[in-house]
Amino acid sequence: MCEPRHFEVRYAINPWMDTDAPVDPALARDQWGNLVQAYRDHGHTVETVAPVEGLPDMVFAANAALVVDGRVFGSSFHAPERRPESAAYEAWFKAAGYDVHVSGPVCEGEGDLVPAGRFVLAGTGFRTERAAHREVQEFFGRPVISLDLVDPRFYHLDTALFFLGEEDGEDGGAGDIAYYPAAFSPGSREVLRRLYPHAVIATEEDALAFGLNSVSDGRHVFVAPQAHGLIDQLAHRGYVPVPVDLSEFRKAGGGIKCCTQEIR
Repeated sequence: MCEPRHFEVRYAINPWMDTDAPVDPALARDQWGNLVQAYRDHGHTVETVAPVEGLPDMVFAANAALVVDGRVFGSSFHAPERRPESAAYEAWFKAAGYDVHVSGPVCEGEGDLVPAGRFVLAGTGFRTERAAHREVQEFFGRPVISLDLVDPRFYHLDTALFFLGEEDGEDGGAGDIAYYPAAFSPGSREVLRRLYPHAVIATEEDALAFGLNSVSDGRHVFVAPQAHGLIDQLAHRGYVPVPVDLSEFRKAGGGIKCCTQEIR
C-alpha cells in the first residue's frame, strides 16, 4: 500500500474524476489508515511504498503490478500522468528481492488482472490492451480469460468484479466471484456465467458504491459500507463483511482494492 500523502484529483482520466471537486486530505489519510488497520486486525501483513511527490494516484497500489507465485508482472500505464509510477514500484519490488518483468503493451496490473482460481481474469476496453493478456499468460503459465468492459464508469476490471475464494470447489477450481454483469459485453457476460454459475450478482447501485472494488481473503471481505445489498448477499453466503469507508478515494475512481496490491 502507498500512503496518500500527495493524493488529490489533479487531472481527469476516468469519469469519476472532477478537478473541481477537491479532496479532503485529512479525511483521505484517516480512511486509508482505517483500511490498513482493518487488514492488520484480521491477521494480514501490510507493507508500504514511499509516496512520490507529483504522483497523486500512486496511492492506488493495485495498478502497479500483478504478483503471483512470487513473480512480478509490472505495469505500463495508459495515461502519461501515471507512467512514472511504474519505476517507483519496480524499485520497491527489486529492493524487496523480486525480479520484475515490465509489460510491453499497456497493462494496469491488478486493475485489470484478477487471479481467480485456476484462471487469471483479464479486462480490456478502456485501459489494459488485449496484447498484454497474452503476455501475462506466457509469463505466469496460467490460462488468461479476456473480458471486454463496455461501461466507462467501470474502466478497470476491479471496479466491476472481485474474486471471493475457492472454498466450495463446486466449479472444479475456478472458485467464485462477485460481479456486475452490465459492465461487460454480452459475450463476456456469458463467459462469466459459464465459469462462475454460483457467482454473487451485484446491483448497479452496489457497483456504483464501489462495492466490487473489494478484497477477500476467502472469509473476510473488506467492502465499501455503502454497498448494502452486496454486504447482505455476502453475509448470506457465509462470508464476513468488513466495511471500510474509502469514499474520499471515489473522487478519483478508486476504492479498497485499488489501494491494495496483493503479494501472492
